[in-house]
Amino acid sequence: MTDVTDSTQLLAPVAFPQDRTCPYHPPTAYDPLRAARPLTRVTLYDGRTAWLVSGHDTARALLADPRLSTDRTRAGYPATSPRFKALLDRRAALLNVDDPEHHAQRRMLVSSFTLKRATAMRPAIQRIVDERIDAMLAQGPPAELVSAFALPVPSTVICELLGVPYADHEFFEEQSRRLLRSRDVAEVRDARDRLDTYLGALIDRKLDGPPGDGVLDVLVHERLGDGTVDREGAIAFATILLVAGHETTANMISLGTYTLLQHPERLAELRADPSLVPTAVEELMRLLSIADGLLRLATEDIEVAGTTIRAGDGVVFSTSVINRDESAYPDPDTLDWHRPARHHVAFGFGIHQCLGQNLARAELEIALRTLFERLPGLALAIPAEEVRFKPGDTIQGMLELPVTW
Repeated sequence: MTDVTDSTQLLAPVAFPQDRTCPYHPPTAYDPLRAARPLTRVTLYDGRTAWLVSGHDTARALLADPRLSTDRTRAGYPATSPRFKALLDRRAALLNVDDPEHHAQRRMLVSSFTLKRATAMRPAIQRIVDERIDAMLAQGPPAELVSAFALPVPSTVICELLGVPYADHEFFEEQSRRLLRSRDVAEVRDARDRLDTYLGALIDRKLDGPPGDGVLDVLVHERLGDGTVDREGAIAFATILLVAGHETTANMISLGTYTLLQHPERLAELRADPSLVPTAVEELMRLLSIADGLLRLATEDIEVAGTTIRAGDGVVFSTSVINRDESAYPDPDTLDWHRPARHHVAFGFGIHQCLGQNLARAELEIALRTLFERLPGLALAIPAEEVRFKPGDTIQGMLELPVTW
């Protein structure tokens, strides 16, 4: 085996991450990464190089490989921004924990995120979606869809599921925004501290009160109460579930809406045949790949695709590139409801595949279907090129989405 393939020798490392030119396509600067599949080198913000996985089959194999660690407190763990590096001193529950500890953590929560539980929540999700659209209709056009619909829908859903007061949504949404998008390291740490304090106080109140129906109530009374989880661990669980539970889905709703409005012929198909919506959600997740740049650290030498990834090497998975591998998805830059897209890696793969994927699918199906059913004249209120979207070093989505109907 060699340390680099012939294709990687021919390329100067591409900087990763970079901003998208179009919000639903990978940055054009990533074209060499697509050409160099399945593995090449990239340069991170601090000048460090890392392996970039861009091939679909290789990605699924490596994401399931226990020799790649998600523990960001390990020396040498890669960071894609100063913001992320500021958080390397502490592991996030589930996301940055390796087996067997990861398995134990996931087992505590998996029953709350099954397909059966997500299906049972569909009437509540429908109610929340309808209430938000009712409010938009009552106000009249135009509207800013992120703040009026895309963000409050998953925020309300996750609050009801976890047992977090929605009255506090402005606080935790603002801290989430600072945590995931601020360029100021001190601000990032302050946001984390504020969330810790808020969720710690909420957990204390739940522990002192009668059990409720929320996931956090169960965690507090069953796991914290019997010593399986300590208070710090409960806060870590609450943080990842609350932040990830609304941020990712909110971005998919906003960017999914924008993408559909930019593809009227595909949107017309959905309106003519609503049974296509579940397949359309999978295809949108593949195409949009909003969580781009999954990070790992090699703990042993790994031989893959004619290359040796050495112990201590950083490994980055570009989901936006992996999900456009021509060998897995012919004509991958095209939005196509009729292709089988369920094997995408937008939710990751392996033991760290997104715990909330069943809930996310239910929310996206209901939100997008209902939005376009109830607002048949939905359109952008400003030219498409003026719509502002998020930079490449965070979860992809729209900063604002002015619409009319």
